[in-house]
Amino acid sequence: MDRQPSPILVIDDDLRIRQLLRDTLAGAGLAAELCADGREAAERLQSGPFDVVLTDLLMPHFSGIEILEQALAADSDCAVVLITGHGTVESAVEAIKKGAYDYLQKPFEPDELLLTVQRALDRTRLRRENRRLQQLVAGCRGEELVGESPPVKKLKELIAQVAPFSTTILINGETGTGKELVARLIHKWSRRREESFLPINCGALPETLLESELFGHVKGAFTGADQDKPGLFETVSGGTLFLDEIDTMTLGFQVKLLRVLQEGAFMPVGGREPRRADVRVIAASGRPLSEEVEAGRFRRDLYYRLNVVNLELPPLRRRREDIPLLAHHFLAKFNSKYDKQVQTIPAAVMARLLDHSWPGNVRELENAVERALLFSPDQELHPENLPPLASGEPAAAPPSAEEGETQSLSLAAMEKQMIIKALRRADGHRGMTAKLLGISPTSLWRKIKQYEISP
Repeated sequence: MDRQPSPILVIDDDLRIRQLLRDTLAGAGLAAELCADGREAAERLQSGPFDVVLTDLLMPHFSGIEILEQALAADSDCAVVLITGHGTVESAVEAIKKGAYDYLQKPFEPDELLLTVQRALDRTRLRRENRRLQQLVAGCRGEELVGESPPVKKLKELIAQVAPFSTTILINGETGTGKELVARLIHKWSRRREESFLPINCGALPETLLESELFGHVKGAFTGADQDKPGLFETVSGGTLFLDEIDTMTLGFQVKLLRVLQEGAFMPVGGREPRRADVRVIAASGRPLSEEVEAGRFRRDLYYRLNVVNLELPPLRRRREDIPLLAHHFLAKFNSKYDKQVQTIPAAVMARLLDHSWPGNVRELENAVERALLFSPDQELHPENLPPLASGEPAAAPPSAEEGETQSLSLAAMEKQMIIKALRRADGHRGMTAKLLGISPTSLWRKIKQYEISP
């Protein structure tokens, strides 16, 4: 749960500036602790943590650079913002290279201070959230259902409620939403967890072969049947059988499956005596079975027998808040698989992941992270290494006059375009953006307000 108010440490040897900073932050509902010098701040940092440290660059006892080093040593997620005079901008830029989040150049406007601090708070919270996600991922096993969105939390609750019982379950969901993973999780949380779990794709087998696979056959049942062969219902007896793409079964075979579900008995191909097996059946369909029933392609009685408990898996576009957690989950998975050390998903990459519509759902996201990791030359993912966006995503809007390279631009539009490009290059970091443009952070702030550029 977030702390209220946000923990901010303000360090400046000038009492008036300390009070000004405190009052400005208080006006926005942000409380700050004040320190008069670096020595006092160094002691206070040991009893943190703080989300943001706002420190003067030049102070007695400890400089802002030394405070930066101590703050990051105490808490690597902390965002340190330096306050500089005109003659210390180069030192502030050097501090950014050492891990400072940003700097403010005196004199600065209250709105500029608040925006910088709010962005720093957001960055710290994001980093803490990323760390929490990584810890969650580290504790996840391969069959865990990754996600904390309301639809996934509700799904986990339903799974926990029905898993202990042997009732039949029907799972509906688009391709790539994780139907087999959910089936494995149900088995894992059931009383049958010590027995076998076996998935079979009904759509991959013709009816005659599917019948032999599920029910077995006796010697001489057909050419090549030179001995009795038990079917999967016998092999998995006591465990769980997952029938994927059950909507592809023929009407004739559906009658035989219905008998197994109702009576627990089945007839091997070529057999004369029914056999029995204690198997929990979990079925899955990529299409709504109720629509298949109305179209006459699926038996109504079998549908009701399967549909004792119905689990709807949400597509990824309806659980976008899970994308960061899933991305980190796959990052950890493929780091282990390929012996890589990619640790970071930058904001530019995450923005693309969050913006995509994911018609292929979680499976498509997994493939995207795998590709980006494989081509990553260092310890972070790069946007250019993501695969092309899949078909089905809404087409991008045509470039505006301010974005088009060949459009006729006014001087103001050209300036706005250059600021936007610089912001993108600096990943939204205003201090580095000002450095790229050769202007002061205060001037950059005024132009951002003038052109109404989203920070």
